[in-house]
Amino acid sequence: MEKLREVQGSIVAIPVNDIDTDQIIPARFLKVTDKAGLGKAAFCDWRYLDDGKSPNPEFVLNQPEYQAASVLVAGNNFGCGSSREHAPWALLGAGFKAVISTEFADIFRNNALKNGLLPVIVDHDTQQQLFSLAQEDPSTTVAIDVEEQTLSMPDGRRVDFPLDGFSKYCLLNGVDQLGYLLALEDEVSAFEAENPQRVVTTA
Repeated sequence: MEKLREVQGSIVAIPVNDIDTDQIIPARFLKVTDKAGLGKAAFCDWRYLDDGKSPNPEFVLNQPEYQAASVLVAGNNFGCGSSREHAPWALLGAGFKAVISTEFADIFRNNALKNGLLPVIVDHDTQQQLFSLAQEDPSTTVAIDVEEQTLSMPDGRRVDFPLDGFSKYCLLNGVDQLGYLLALEDEVSAFEAENPQRVVTTA
């Protein structure tokens, strides 16, 4: 996992509430265990016409002015529905480094953090302002500071967002949970050496 200290980029908005994981990545793509290529399947049923191949010109991610966006601004309760790690994989593959919403489903949020995708929780007014800015000016950019846990708006306003200490450490250092544990191998070995295995006997 790459280190994630700051996300600075243009935004694209999908102002739809309750976008579930099946809309982010349809179930038919869950057979794969490799992240490669999943970006093309992100929002597949919205992104393509009925033939499954032709881009839907009405869908925002297919519009040329939003192709470089790295921050997705979404409606409330983003990532609800079934648990699937493929959802953050698809969003990362599509070029997104952060998703902004007023609320995330817990399982999606945890999966996102474990894979280096930053979920940023903001208040309703900030969300609505970003929706408007994205529509009015596709070149609108924001800056997200992981260390400070702040979102810097185009008008200079800074918005705080929550992030637990362990997830922040993993993002800043580019390690997942397994990588964090492996980094403690010396400490674990030292503890085991100082605390020999005890034999428990039962009557």
